[in-house]
Amino acid sequence: MYQFDAERTGTLRGEHVLTASVLLLVGLGLVTLYSASYAFAERFFNNGLYFISRQLVYGAGGILLFFIASRINLELVRKLIKPLIAGAAVLCCLPFIPGIGVMRNGAARWFGIGSWTYQPSEMVKLVLPLYLAHIFDKKRESIDVFSSGVLPPVLVTTLFFTLIYMQNNFSTAVLIAVNTLVIFFLAGVRYRYFFAAAIMFLPVSALLILTKEHRVRRFISYFRPEWDPLGAGFQVRSSLLTIMSGGFWGKGIGQGTRKIASVPEIQSDFIFSAFAEEAGLLGVALCFILFAVFAFQGYRGAWKSGSRFKRLLAAGLVTSIVSQTLLNIAVVSGSVPATGIPLPFFSAGGSSLATTLVCAGLIVNVSRQGREEIAGNAGWEAQDER
Repeated sequence: MYQFDAERTGTLRGEHVLTASVLLLVGLGLVTLYSASYAFAERFFNNGLYFISRQLVYGAGGILLFFIASRINLELVRKLIKPLIAGAAVLCCLPFIPGIGVMRNGAARWFGIGSWTYQPSEMVKLVLPLYLAHIFDKKRESIDVFSSGVLPPVLVTTLFFTLIYMQNNFSTAVLIAVNTLVIFFLAGVRYRYFFAAAIMFLPVSALLILTKEHRVRRFISYFRPEWDPLGAGFQVRSSLLTIMSGGFWGKGIGQGTRKIASVPEIQSDFIFSAFAEEAGLLGVALCFILFAVFAFQGYRGAWKSGSRFKRLLAAGLVTSIVSQTLLNIAVVSGSVPATGIPLPFFSAGGSSLATTLVCAGLIVNVSRQGREEIAGNAGWEAQDER
């Protein structure tokens, strides 16, 4: 009986820590966005609350969806996989339709009705792991058969990769493809398929990079920062100076100065530099700890699940959020070539925040059900012993 209670208490505590880490990241992200965006919003929209007010609306809806997703019956969700995949594909086509699609900075990544806009690639980050977890659980006996076990998920992934790439969103397309490979690996797909994918994917990626001038310029600026310091390399260089100006303790929330004009669009993909300036190295370390706790508890919940579908789903969603976080911070710190990837829970963008919270809710759901499965099994074992 003592072993049963300890196991149950430990798992329950981990589930609560996972939820707390998500809520703390949301709160920290909202505070950072308010501080980072106020001056820019005041100057360009004559309303310093422009970004934060919109983010609060999406955040409130996202929190509600988070708790719904954390309690919903996942078997019911599985029955909706086909409509969700079809719906996501249709939504990804809407940005190309004149009058509905929204063009920003040469990219057709959004569609909108009135003042409301949505980025459908965010939905793919949720729907594709759901589909892959479902299909690999359903096809577990034929996973080594290419035509029935591997080809269908490859085709679906390729479809979404193509649609998102056509939106001029290469970084998100690549990130989704890489996260898909992680789920393939966890599902037990044979290594030879990964070698075949690498042989095909690497030259195709190189070709796709070389077909766009701005991508080429970013790569050159990454290897030679002095080549175009006021052009392709300006944003990353300014971001690095902003991060370093924070020192150990930071300048204090709301006290940052370089965010005002030094880093273009700092409220979006480069918001981490604003946070580092004001929170300093100490704040950055605490932020990393929050993300690490989220990742650890998410993977722990996935590992403890007795369901192959839930295990693959939770692991895939955690990997998606964590990899996006690491890529964003790597870009902002100049560790990899610049690309447009938002920082989960922080960057301005209601589509990203709401979708991330739904993903986090499903991760908590798997963790909770894993705890209930362990408690139920332990209860049966205790009755057998008696």
